[in-house]
Amino acid sequence: MATAILIDGDFFLRRYRAIHGKQSPQDVADGMHRMCLDHLNQSGQRRNLYRIFFYDCPPLTKKAHHPITGSAVDFSKTPVAAWRTEFHEALKKLRKVALRLGYLNEHVAHWTPRPEKLKQLLLGKTTVSALQEDDVLYAAPQKGVDMRIGLDIASIAFKKQADQIILIAGDSDFVPAAKLARREGIDFILDPIWATIRSDLHEHIDGLRTVLQRPPSPGS
Repeated sequence: MATAILIDGDFFLRRYRAIHGKQSPQDVADGMHRMCLDHLNQSGQRRNLYRIFFYDCPPLTKKAHHPITGSAVDFSKTPVAAWRTEFHEALKKLRKVALRLGYLNEHVAHWTPRPEKLKQLLLGKTTVSALQEDDVLYAAPQKGVDMRIGLDIASIAFKKQADQIILIAGDSDFVPAAKLARREGIDFILDPIWATIRSDLHEHIDGLRTVLQRPPSPGS
């Protein structure tokens, strides 16, 4: 049998940048692929790869007015959108990689202070009038990604397409699908890329494994 590797794309990109810093779309795509292939080396043996599933959303394409400057922002022409689009194209060209796309819910998208600025606002260390252009970001929640991950886990389990699933993610949304897969005899491994997970998640997986190098600790 084989191993299927499922990747929560937004989580992966945040963790990968935290470890390796900013890189080109092609370099990150290649790094992701190497990481997945490294996962196949287990107990002195190399497992077969069924497929790598990468779940993400296309970049925003709408226009909005910046709350600080009042200027119009075309999100389709931002460096962030260009990077994400190029990254998705790089993924499509990699062997045995399937790109699964949800969407960003633009109907409830909104401007919000960056986390560090929000903390300063709540602590009274800054004011709204002191915020600069780069202190706010446009937040649009992902839709359809978790559903696609769950459906693919169920499909792989029921169709016996693999006997092991490695999920690269960091939250608990996967638990119901993981429980189903394990009932079907799937060896379910979680890779949180060194992120801290809730202690009770261990009872819903068969193992915890990360193959990327550990990020440097603060102050080291």
